[in-house]
Amino acid sequence: MVHPFRNYISNYTYVSINDWEIIRSKIKKQEFRKGELILEAGSVCKNLYFLESGFLRYFVNRNGEEITKYFTEAPYAFTSQESFTKHLPATENIETIEKSVIWAISYKDAHELMELQSWNIFIRKLIQEVQKYTDQILVQIQSETAEARYQRMLENCDPIVARVPLKYLASYLGIAPQSLSRIRKKMFSLH
Repeated sequence: MVHPFRNYISNYTYVSINDWEIIRSKIKKQEFRKGELILEAGSVCKNLYFLESGFLRYFVNRNGEEITKYFTEAPYAFTSQESFTKHLPATENIETIEKSVIWAISYKDAHELMELQSWNIFIRKLIQEVQKYTDQILVQIQSETAEARYQRMLENCDPIVARVPLKYLASYLGIAPQSLSRIRKKMFSLH
């Protein structure tokens, strides 16, 4: 059976058996229960991760309130980009919202792997994809109402809607849970 991380990298570029064996020797499996922090704000993110299974939430604390920034669904590679690349304290927390299987690779090892063409191409394409996704979220936040964003999530059968607690979804949309309840009630009364 092909390793899930090799499968994932193959979506971006060809990975030879030799390259994969080198990459495979650098990754370490970790398992997290639901509700565990993978990264805590204020600490330096020392790893690039691959989420084999599970679901993650990125959030910040503002004035004692948790603000959800975004979610990551398996399979996907993730890190706290600024903290990881610049060795700075992370500004966000990364938490499991489902039991999760994660593969970790240290900064040193990830950096050394850049000598492999397949890894280099994979990382460049992944960074471009994450940047595009981040830009899309910003445009949506700036140009759409919370109701319109929620409606689009429903239309696209976004897994966030079914898998994320209402309070996290409301926070992600930038509204109070009661407001999201009103939006949902209104939408479902129209059908």
